[in-house]
Amino acid sequence: MSEQSMDLREAVRRRYAAAAVKVAEGAVADCCGPGPVAADGTFGGALYTADERDALPGDAVSASLGCGNPAAVAELRSGERVLDLGSGGGIDVLLSARRVGPTGRAYGLDMTEEMLALAVANAEKAGATNVEFLKGTIEAVPLPAGTIDVVISNCVINLSTDKPAVFAEAFRVLRPGGRIGVLDVVADDALSPARRAERGDHVGCIAGALSFAEYRTGLEAAGFTGIQITPIRSVADGMHSATVRATKPVTP
Repeated sequence: MSEQSMDLREAVRRRYAAAAVKVAEGAVADCCGPGPVAADGTFGGALYTADERDALPGDAVSASLGCGNPAAVAELRSGERVLDLGSGGGIDVLLSARRVGPTGRAYGLDMTEEMLALAVANAEKAGATNVEFLKGTIEAVPLPAGTIDVVISNCVINLSTDKPAVFAEAFRVLRPGGRIGVLDVVADDALSPARRAERGDHVGCIAGALSFAEYRTGLEAAGFTGIQITPIRSVADGMHSATVRATKPVTP
Protein backbone atom coordinates (compact mmCIF):
# COMPACT_ATOMS: atom_id res chain seq x y z
CA MET A 1 0.00 0.00 0.00
CA SER A 2 1.33 3.44 -0.91
CA GLU A 3 2.07 6.07 1.71
CA GLN A 4 -0.82 8.18 0.40
CA SER A 5 -3.23 5.23 0.71
CA MET A 6 -2.03 4.55 4.24
CA ASP A 7 -2.55 8.20 5.15
CA LEU A 8 -6.09 8.15 3.75
CA ARG A 9 -6.92 4.94 5.63
CA GLU A 10 -5.63 6.44 8.86
CA ALA A 11 -7.66 9.59 8.25
CA VAL A 12 -10.78 7.45 7.79
CA ARG A 13 -9.98 5.48 10.95
CA ARG A 14 -9.53 8.65 13.00
CA ARG A 15 -12.75 10.19 11.65
CA TYR A 16 -14.91 7.21 12.53
CA ALA A 17 -13.18 6.53 15.83
CA ALA A 18 -14.06 10.11 16.80
CA ALA A 19 -17.65 9.53 15.67
CA ALA A 20 -17.91 6.43 17.88
CA VAL A 21 -16.53 8.31 20.89
CA LYS A 22 -19.00 11.13 20.28
CA VAL A 23 -21.92 8.70 20.30
CA ALA A 24 -20.63 6.99 23.45
CA GLU A 25 -20.65 10.41 25.10
CA GLY A 26 -24.33 10.83 24.25
CA ALA A 27 -24.16 12.88 21.06
CA VAL A 28 -25.04 12.13 17.43
CA ALA A 29 -22.20 11.28 15.06
CA ASP A 30 -21.20 13.66 12.29
CA CYS A 31 -20.39 12.39 8.81
CA CYS A 32 -20.42 13.99 5.43
CA GLY A 33 -21.64 17.44 6.33
CA PRO A 34 -21.45 20.09 9.03
CA GLY A 35 -24.52 18.97 10.97
CA PRO A 36 -25.76 15.85 12.76
CA VAL A 37 -26.43 13.09 10.27
CA ALA A 38 -29.68 12.09 11.94
CA ALA A 39 -31.15 15.44 10.91
CA ASP A 40 -29.86 15.17 7.34
CA GLY A 41 -31.96 13.53 4.65
CA THR A 42 -28.85 12.37 2.80
CA PHE A 43 -26.90 10.41 5.41
CA GLY A 44 -27.67 8.79 8.75
CA GLY A 45 -30.40 7.32 10.89
CA ALA A 46 -33.21 9.32 9.31
CA LEU A 47 -33.00 7.01 6.28
CA TYR A 48 -34.47 4.11 8.27
CA THR A 49 -38.15 3.69 9.07
CA ALA A 50 -39.46 4.78 12.44
CA ASP A 51 -40.26 1.16 13.30
CA GLU A 52 -36.66 0.12 12.52
CA ARG A 53 -35.20 2.93 14.60
CA ASP A 54 -37.52 2.27 17.52
CA ALA A 55 -36.56 -1.42 17.61
CA LEU A 56 -32.84 -0.67 18.05
CA PRO A 57 -30.67 0.84 20.79
CA GLY A 58 -30.44 4.60 20.45
CA ASP A 59 -26.66 4.50 20.11
CA ALA A 60 -26.91 2.24 17.05
CA VAL A 61 -29.11 4.82 15.35
CA SER A 62 -27.01 7.78 16.52
CA ALA A 63 -23.86 6.15 15.10
CA SER A 64 -25.42 5.55 11.69
CA LEU A 65 -23.33 7.23 8.99
CA GLY A 66 -24.65 5.49 5.89
CA CYS A 67 -26.65 6.62 2.88
CA GLY A 68 -29.50 4.10 2.95
CA ASN A 69 -30.73 0.76 4.29
CA PRO A 70 -28.76 -2.12 2.75
CA ALA A 71 -30.66 -4.80 4.67
CA ALA A 72 -33.73 -3.80 2.69
CA VAL A 73 -31.82 -3.44 -0.59
CA ALA A 74 -30.42 -6.96 -0.23
CA GLU A 75 -33.90 -8.44 0.42
CA LEU A 76 -32.57 -10.67 3.20
CA ARG A 77 -34.30 -13.96 3.91
CA SER A 78 -34.60 -16.22 6.93
CA GLY A 79 -31.58 -18.43 7.54
CA GLU A 80 -29.10 -16.43 5.44
CA ARG A 81 -25.56 -15.54 6.47
CA VAL A 82 -24.86 -11.84 5.98
CA LEU A 83 -21.62 -9.85 6.07
CA ASP A 84 -21.67 -6.06 6.52
CA LEU A 85 -18.49 -4.41 5.19
CA GLY A 86 -17.68 -1.44 7.42
CA SER A 87 -20.30 -2.13 10.06
CA GLY A 88 -19.67 0.92 12.26
CA GLY A 89 -21.98 1.07 15.27
CA GLY A 90 -23.83 -2.03 14.09
CA ILE A 91 -27.18 -0.70 12.89
CA ASP A 92 -27.20 -2.70 9.64
CA VAL A 93 -25.90 -5.85 11.35
CA LEU A 94 -28.69 -5.68 13.93
CA LEU A 95 -31.36 -5.05 11.29
CA SER A 96 -29.93 -7.90 9.21
CA ALA A 97 -29.98 -10.22 12.22
CA ARG A 98 -33.67 -9.51 12.70
CA ARG A 99 -34.39 -10.27 9.05
CA VAL A 100 -32.43 -13.55 8.85
CA GLY A 101 -33.79 -14.77 12.18
CA PRO A 102 -32.35 -17.26 14.67
CA THR A 103 -31.31 -19.72 11.96
CA GLY A 104 -29.28 -17.05 10.16
CA ARG A 105 -26.23 -15.06 11.19
CA ALA A 106 -25.04 -11.49 10.67
CA TYR A 107 -21.37 -10.56 10.69
CA GLY A 108 -20.03 -7.02 10.97
CA LEU A 109 -16.52 -6.12 9.84
CA ASP A 110 -14.81 -2.90 10.90
CA MET A 111 -11.23 -1.70 11.33
CA THR A 112 -11.99 0.80 14.09
CA GLU A 113 -11.69 -0.39 17.69
CA GLU A 114 -14.02 2.31 18.97
CA MET A 115 -16.77 1.42 16.49
CA LEU A 116 -16.40 -2.29 17.24
CA ALA A 117 -16.77 -1.65 20.97
CA LEU A 118 -19.86 0.45 20.33
CA ALA A 119 -21.34 -2.22 18.04
CA VAL A 120 -20.79 -5.00 20.58
CA ALA A 121 -22.46 -2.88 23.27
CA ASN A 122 -25.40 -2.17 20.96
CA ALA A 123 -25.80 -5.88 20.18
CA GLU A 124 -25.88 -6.66 23.88
CA LYS A 125 -28.50 -3.97 24.49
CA ALA A 126 -30.58 -5.37 21.62
CA GLY A 127 -30.29 -8.92 22.94
CA ALA A 128 -29.03 -10.09 19.55
CA THR A 129 -27.48 -13.56 19.75
CA ASN A 130 -26.99 -14.29 16.04
CA VAL A 131 -24.42 -11.54 15.41
CA GLU A 132 -20.62 -11.44 15.41
CA PHE A 133 -18.31 -8.48 14.96
CA LEU A 134 -14.87 -8.92 13.40
CA LYS A 135 -11.88 -6.59 13.33
CA GLY A 136 -10.26 -6.18 9.93
CA THR A 137 -10.32 -4.26 6.68
CA ILE A 138 -12.78 -4.66 3.83
CA GLU A 139 -9.82 -5.33 1.51
CA ALA A 140 -8.87 -8.48 3.50
CA VAL A 141 -11.96 -10.09 5.01
CA PRO A 142 -11.15 -12.52 7.87
CA LEU A 143 -13.67 -15.16 6.77
CA PRO A 144 -13.29 -18.35 4.70
CA ALA A 145 -14.26 -18.47 1.04
CA GLY A 146 -17.80 -19.42 0.09
CA THR A 147 -19.30 -18.97 3.56
CA ILE A 148 -21.58 -15.95 3.09
CA ASP A 149 -24.95 -15.69 1.35
CA VAL A 150 -25.17 -11.90 1.16
CA VAL A 151 -22.64 -9.06 1.39
CA ILE A 152 -23.99 -5.66 2.34
CA SER A 153 -22.33 -2.29 2.91
CA ASN A 154 -23.55 1.21 3.62
CA CYS A 155 -21.58 4.10 2.13
CA VAL A 156 -18.21 2.51 2.97
CA ILE A 157 -16.71 1.11 -0.24
CA ASN A 158 -16.13 4.66 -1.51
CA LEU A 159 -13.73 5.13 1.43
CA SER A 160 -11.43 2.30 0.34
CA THR A 161 -8.21 3.13 -1.50
CA ASP A 162 -8.17 -0.36 -3.10
CA LYS A 163 -11.66 -1.00 -4.45
CA PRO A 164 -10.62 -3.93 -6.71
CA ALA A 165 -9.51 -5.74 -3.55
CA VAL A 166 -12.87 -4.99 -1.90
CA PHE A 167 -14.81 -6.40 -4.85
CA ALA A 168 -12.52 -9.45 -5.04
CA GLU A 169 -12.95 -10.17 -1.33
CA ALA A 170 -16.73 -9.82 -1.51
CA PHE A 171 -16.73 -12.28 -4.41
CA ARG A 172 -14.43 -14.69 -2.55
CA VAL A 173 -16.46 -14.95 0.65
CA LEU A 174 -19.78 -15.36 -1.16
CA ARG A 175 -21.10 -18.81 -1.91
CA PRO A 176 -21.92 -19.56 -5.57
CA GLY A 177 -25.25 -17.87 -6.22
CA GLY A 178 -24.65 -15.38 -3.40
CA ARG A 179 -25.31 -11.69 -3.90
CA ILE A 180 -24.39 -8.19 -2.84
CA GLY A 181 -26.80 -5.45 -1.78
CA VAL A 182 -24.82 -2.27 -1.26
CA LEU A 183 -25.51 1.43 -0.73
CA ASP A 184 -22.69 3.71 -1.85
CA VAL A 185 -21.88 7.12 -3.27
CA VAL A 186 -21.42 7.00 -7.05
CA ALA A 187 -20.40 9.76 -9.47
CA ASP A 188 -21.71 10.61 -12.91
CA ASP A 189 -19.46 9.19 -15.62
CA ALA A 190 -18.68 12.70 -16.85
CA LEU A 191 -17.03 13.68 -13.55
CA SER A 192 -13.27 13.14 -13.43
CA PRO A 193 -11.63 12.18 -10.11
CA ALA A 194 -10.40 15.76 -9.82
CA ARG A 195 -13.91 17.16 -10.24
CA ARG A 196 -15.23 14.68 -7.66
CA ALA A 197 -12.59 15.93 -5.22
CA GLU A 198 -13.85 19.49 -5.76
CA ARG A 199 -17.22 18.43 -4.33
CA GLY A 200 -15.94 16.96 -1.05
CA ASP A 201 -13.05 15.17 0.60
CA HIS A 202 -12.21 11.46 0.67
CA VAL A 203 -13.12 10.95 4.33
CA GLY A 204 -16.43 12.70 3.69
CA CYS A 205 -17.53 9.97 1.25
CA ILE A 206 -17.17 12.08 -1.91
CA ALA A 207 -13.67 12.25 -3.42
CA GLY A 208 -13.17 8.49 -3.31
CA ALA A 209 -16.40 7.62 -5.11
CA LEU A 210 -16.29 5.60 -8.32
CA SER A 211 -18.29 6.59 -11.38
CA PHE A 212 -21.18 4.39 -12.52
CA ALA A 213 -19.02 2.92 -15.31
CA GLU A 214 -16.04 2.37 -13.00
CA TYR A 215 -18.23 0.63 -10.43
CA ARG A 216 -19.69 -1.72 -13.04
CA THR A 217 -16.27 -2.46 -14.51
CA GLY A 218 -14.85 -3.21 -11.07
CA LEU A 219 -17.63 -5.64 -10.21
CA GLU A 220 -17.37 -7.34 -13.59
CA ALA A 221 -13.60 -7.73 -13.17
CA ALA A 222 -14.19 -9.48 -9.83
CA GLY A 223 -16.58 -11.92 -11.53
CA PHE A 224 -20.01 -10.54 -10.63
CA THR A 225 -22.98 -10.71 -13.00
CA GLY A 226 -26.49 -9.24 -13.01
CA ILE A 227 -25.12 -5.85 -11.97
CA GLN A 228 -27.66 -3.12 -11.26
CA ILE A 229 -26.57 0.34 -10.08
CA THR A 230 -29.47 2.69 -9.41
CA PRO A 231 -29.18 6.28 -8.15
CA ILE A 232 -31.65 7.14 -5.39
CA ARG A 233 -30.79 10.69 -4.27
CA SER A 234 -28.29 13.46 -4.93
CA VAL A 235 -25.51 14.04 -2.38
CA ALA A 236 -23.59 16.67 -4.39
CA ASP A 237 -23.58 18.04 -7.93
CA GLY A 238 -23.21 14.96 -10.14
CA MET A 239 -22.85 12.65 -7.12
CA HIS A 240 -25.51 10.23 -5.91
CA SER A 241 -26.23 7.71 -3.23
CA ALA A 242 -27.07 4.56 -5.15
CA THR A 243 -28.12 0.97 -4.67
CA VAL A 244 -25.74 -1.64 -6.06
CA ARG A 245 -26.88 -5.22 -6.67
CA ALA A 246 -24.94 -8.07 -8.23
CA THR A 247 -24.63 -11.87 -8.07
CA LYS A 248 -21.83 -14.38 -7.88
CA PRO A 249 -22.52 -16.94 -10.64
CA VAL A 250 -23.36 -20.48 -9.60
CA THR A 251 -20.79 -21.78 -12.09
CA PRO A 252 -17.58 -19.98 -13.15
